[in-house]
Amino acid sequence: MQLLNRLETNRLFDGVIDKVQAAITSTPERLRDALHGVWLGHALHPVLVQVPAGAFISAGILDLVPGQRRAATTLIAVGTAGVTPAIAAGWADWSQMTKDKQRVGLVHATANAVGVGLYAASLVARARGRSGRALSYAGLSVIGLGAYLGGHISYARGGGMNQAAPDLNRVPEEWTSLGSLASLPEGKPAVRTLGDVPVLLWREGDNVTAMLERCSHETGPLGEGEVVGTGHDACVVCPWHGSTFRLRDGVAVHGPAANDQPLLRVRVEAGQVEVAQP
Repeated sequence: MQLLNRLETNRLFDGVIDKVQAAITSTPERLRDALHGVWLGHALHPVLVQVPAGAFISAGILDLVPGQRRAATTLIAVGTAGVTPAIAAGWADWSQMTKDKQRVGLVHATANAVGVGLYAASLVARARGRSGRALSYAGLSVIGLGAYLGGHISYARGGGMNQAAPDLNRVPEEWTSLGSLASLPEGKPAVRTLGDVPVLLWREGDNVTAMLERCSHETGPLGEGEVVGTGHDACVVCPWHGSTFRLRDGVAVHGPAANDQPLLRVRVEAGQVEVAQP
């Protein structure tokens, strides 16, 4: 953990990170949305990783079983081919993370690249009639290190997770007033605080939508974001990384956020806007 903490604060490769990030963010938005997993409802990279990871682990087991050389080789070929979409999705997510995660992510990607290179070398050795097992087990070891770093990014630093979800636990289960309906501007988001939880309110006539104000991607302040579109198609754009959410239902329209923005229950009673946990 001390090594990882040092890595997160090491600025040695920040110049490289900035150049790679600029190259990725210059790709078409529709492609980036697909790679982020906007259409899926959560990050795509962890899903795609299962193909090469499962194939490589299974090949390692079969290499220990007599008579399973061909099956193991086939699995290694499948895993090596399957890394391409996983890599593409991983780089797309990486490009919109905070700098500390990007530093670890660069090492994560490098380890995986070395591991896949070892597996490719194993395939070449097998095609030439040699064992290739030592190369594949070396590849599995290096990819295991890469997986550990990926887990650290996701679970220790929250990369790719819905950062807004914890706020739901701090919203009261009972109906709580956030002010009068008349005080809410129409066609313009308004931020109200419920305890220590900021809530973004959107009014259309007598209908009000309430969503958590901290962006699900990296907790950016949606209340400071630009509103694009009108009426039912109006969306708010996170000022930090550009995640775009439809105001009437919280649906993620553009990434990098792949999760919809959490909504609260809303009702208007005696002219007061009240919200509660979903």
